[in-house]
Amino acid sequence: MHFNRRDKDDEFLLNLYKKLLYPRMVEDKMLILLRQGRIGKWFSGIGQEAIAVGSTMAMQPEEYILPMHRNLGVFTSRNIPLKKLMAQWQGKLTGFTKGRDRSFHFGAQVYKIVGMISHLGPQMALADGIALADLLANKQHATLVYTGEGATSEGDFHEAINVAAVWGLPVIFLIENNGYGLSTPKAEQYRCKNLVDKAIGYGIEGWQIDGNNILEVYDTINQLAMEIRKDPRPVLVECMTFRMRGHEEASGTKYVPQELFDQWEKKDPLNNYEAYLIEQGILTIDTITDIKIQFKKDIEIAVEEAFEEPEPIANTVQEETDMYFPYESEIIQPGQATTEKRYLDAISDALDLAMEKYPNLVLMGQDIADYGGAFKITDGFMAKYGKSRVRNTPICESAIVGAGLGLSINGYKAVVEMQFADFVSVGFNQIVNNLAKTHYRWGEKADVVVRMPTGAGTGAGPFHSQSNEAWFTKTPGLKIVYPAFPEDAKGLLLAAIADPNPVIYFEHKYLYRSLTATVPDGYYTTEIGKAVTLKTGSQFTIITYGLGVHWALEHLNNHPQQEATLVDLRTLQPWDQETVKEAVKATGRVLVLHEDTLTNGFGAEISAWIGEHLFHYLDAPVMRCASLDTAIPMSKVLEDDFLAKARLAATINKLLKY
Repeated sequence: MHFNRRDKDDEFLLNLYKKLLYPRMVEDKMLILLRQGRIGKWFSGIGQEAIAVGSTMAMQPEEYILPMHRNLGVFTSRNIPLKKLMAQWQGKLTGFTKGRDRSFHFGAQVYKIVGMISHLGPQMALADGIALADLLANKQHATLVYTGEGATSEGDFHEAINVAAVWGLPVIFLIENNGYGLSTPKAEQYRCKNLVDKAIGYGIEGWQIDGNNILEVYDTINQLAMEIRKDPRPVLVECMTFRMRGHEEASGTKYVPQELFDQWEKKDPLNNYEAYLIEQGILTIDTITDIKIQFKKDIEIAVEEAFEEPEPIANTVQEETDMYFPYESEIIQPGQATTEKRYLDAISDALDLAMEKYPNLVLMGQDIADYGGAFKITDGFMAKYGKSRVRNTPICESAIVGAGLGLSINGYKAVVEMQFADFVSVGFNQIVNNLAKTHYRWGEKADVVVRMPTGAGTGAGPFHSQSNEAWFTKTPGLKIVYPAFPEDAKGLLLAAIADPNPVIYFEHKYLYRSLTATVPDGYYTTEIGKAVTLKTGSQFTIITYGLGVHWALEHLNNHPQQEATLVDLRTLQPWDQETVKEAVKATGRVLVLHEDTLTNGFGAEISAWIGEHLFHYLDAPVMRCASLDTAIPMSKVLEDDFLAKARLAATINKLLKY
């Protein structure tokens, strides 16, 4: 192995050696503890430490790094105390995730590290958002994100690099090509000769380097980082290396031919660099011994102290509370002045006011800039706020939701528009596994609103008409709002943007231009989690939201003899149990109405809660009225039959006759 020291002095070279040696010795200790049964799992990076150490040392301390689960050298090179890391690995209360997650599935703002989730690829999109925030703030920073050769098969890899290329983001995408994704060899992962060749398809620069040569890694990343700080652009770096142990220790290495071990053992990054420093007269056997003795002592102390750290204490209230970033909403009352506005215009007005109030707010979505969005909600925004804050995106929902989280991590707010709520399915993982769980896992906010143009009534068929709110009401950590009126559409959207937690904001497409009402001018907020009682009556209660509110109002207007209490939930998570309770007590008969399909729709949760907590107030079973358990048809005749409205009158009559 050829090492080129270039202009590095002896002190720097020696420090690199210590940074390389330390994680190897920590790993050696972990393997001993594993054999002793004192720890239960370990993902080894032995044989590829030069990548983590060399690249981390090339980054500035204030620049973000997004590593993988065998990049111990990133964490130790950023000087995270081993005691803290060990507490994390052992699920101790003093770990970064308080026992809620393991391994390197955490982030730490103080060290500018954002760990991965088990799905591997999604963190690359977070790097895009982090880098975008740096660009918008005029910071000359680079962002470094790791992936393995196996994860390059994921769509997240493509989406993130493509967005970075289109937007010119200063991100170094580093592939650790160690030959195997668990047991699957690279020949079964991709057909191209080299992964770095993929850079050509994105129109970006690509480098392939010896990942076991710490000086080559350091020099390459250092040079690229210096360049892209001044000339922002993404680069792809493929580091060739080898994993000398199993994917994790329990999986073993029987699938790896022995000749590969023999070949790569000769390329061991630590042994070769150590020999080089001895040859250069920078290290001696005695010096190496002294360093190892001190490291061994430090490691033993940190490990044993971590074992003595307290275990988590189960606290149900604390667990539920920690799903959300602490936030006391300030409800800003509307002024006296009002204007007649369409539902669509109220949403546009809210976005406009939020863009004025929050200079760090970024809007992202397909066609939202010059074109103004598919429904023209952001028409004129680009001219007013600039293309840097009103950003057209490629068709890549996963990357854009992930970029929104990256923006939030780096001090910005994001509103992401799904062109249609149906399309969120290809960004689902980022929402339910990244946005929703980030605060619970490591205490970081996810200041992202996802706008969801939803619902039927326009004959748009199975892929542009779904009411898919129940996909998300099951997921702790999200807040979900669904306004039925222009005034609420504006107030709830402004409240959602103010809230540093992830909010899924459903807006009904059918109401965009068909519903006009008086809307307060200026900035105000509507409380998230608070329902409203639109009508009071003694015969029965309708609990609904979204377009269901208007179906209920139409029915009651056409049947004045039916006296009903009508509750508009407005928020589905958290939902207003107290208002529902009072409405149920007032009538004793309850109909839960929604546009979504019947089975496992959100109405099932409302119905179950009423049955469990308010049974003694009921004079009849709770009844549900919902759409058919089919896909949504395009034909108006079929769509009308599909929708819950077609069965509303009959269901109410059944309820009243019980």
